[in-house]
Amino acid sequence: MRFGSTPYIASRAKSRRKALADRARLRQLINHAPDQLTVAVADLGYRAEIDRYAATYDGGDLIEAALTDNLEHELDNIIKLCSGKVARIVSVYTDRFEYHNAKAVLRAVVNDVDLERVAHDILPDINDINTPWLQIIERADDLRSAVVLMRRKPFGSALNAMPEGSTLAAYEDVLDRHYFANATSSLSGSQADVRMLRALLATEIDHRNIVNLLEAAAMGLEGNEVASALIPGGRLIPKRAFSLVSNGGRASLLEVLRPANRFDMAAFEAAIAEADAAMSLDPVITWLAARENAHLNRMSYLHPVSALPVVHYIAMKVKEVKDLRIITRGLMAGLSADVVEAHVI
Repeated sequence: MRFGSTPYIASRAKSRRKALADRARLRQLINHAPDQLTVAVADLGYRAEIDRYAATYDGGDLIEAALTDNLEHELDNIIKLCSGKVARIVSVYTDRFEYHNAKAVLRAVVNDVDLERVAHDILPDINDINTPWLQIIERADDLRSAVVLMRRKPFGSALNAMPEGSTLAAYEDVLDRHYFANATSSLSGSQADVRMLRALLATEIDHRNIVNLLEAAAMGLEGNEVASALIPGGRLIPKRAFSLVSNGGRASLLEVLRPANRFDMAAFEAAIAEADAAMSLDPVITWLAARENAHLNRMSYLHPVSALPVVHYIAMKVKEVKDLRIITRGLMAGLSADVVEAHVI
């Protein structure tokens, strides 16, 4: 296989994905004592980063720094392997990370998070790509000034078009809508890989809208306040149904979802029942995440020589780091293995 060719890139992505921690290894990690976690995480492929930060941090802080650093460098490395059409398609997916960084900056400014903490846990200053983000936090006096400092970003105009006094949640909603609108419009054409990625984005949109609607129903919210948080572009909940689901609570949501194709309504309602019993949406969120992962698996399997295995690997790498963070924070906080496992596997 020629270096830089689509078969080569797809093969490298699949090889890296197979090296990620599977369920069995995560269960083993969950059963470690907190003081054994650092060595156990290092053995999962994070030893270089653990060693790099060992002189500065320890315990959970050391693991967090290593995970964040590893993820940023791994994403940078895999993206640099891509070229041509593969690079264009992969960038549609990876552009979301700039939006995530924008959210992290806005949250840090609103919550007055110490810059040193952000530079350690969220946007490591060891990576030069984070320097402009950290400078925004340093220079911003409040939420609006942070938004103004982002005016040259791809989403800057959308953020600055918001009225002064807008809430953090409103700005985050704008970022979500802007990302998905841009990503969807960038995927033109009828090629199979493009269609599959468009379907993945639609699935993500639907899942976000479902969670937002269930949260709103639990809080007794309805009307424009709910509709303004919904993202157009999903297939299960089309835009024409936004008014209905925003005003009718959970019953209207279920009514819209029930006739949908390729949606296991019985399993979804079982997840809702479990969530009601637990007084938490975690069972629903876990079920939706599994549905999303199934879509990633399917598209990568059906189109093995394309950009899709790269997208699949990136999504699974992000998930691994997220799971390892949950495990680390949970065990360090003294949560039982069963509670931690319920949020990961």
